[in-house]
Amino acid sequence: MSKVVVIYKPLGEHARAIEDYMREFFRQTGSELSTIDPETREGIDTCRAYDIIEYPSVIALSDDGLLLNSWSGLPLPTINEVNYYNPRNA
Repeated sequence: MSKVVVIYKPLGEHARAIEDYMREFFRQTGSELSTIDPETREGIDTCRAYDIIEYPSVIALSDDGLLLNSWSGLPLPTINEVNYYNPRNA
């Protein structure tokens, strides 16, 4: 199993593009993506743990927190690339 997390600033310049991407991901897959704001305590800890310095970032994690894949900045990965790590595919 794995988990996909989108790290972005909800009030940042790319917020609209990220939210559109997540809506399209849900439309195509029926799954919602988890999000983390990098300016929260959880976000700061997550970014430190996985060396994330660019937003938006998308990370795929195993159940035990191992980084399986990551994408940083724009353009965003394709929905198929991210959906590969979607637990509903397992």
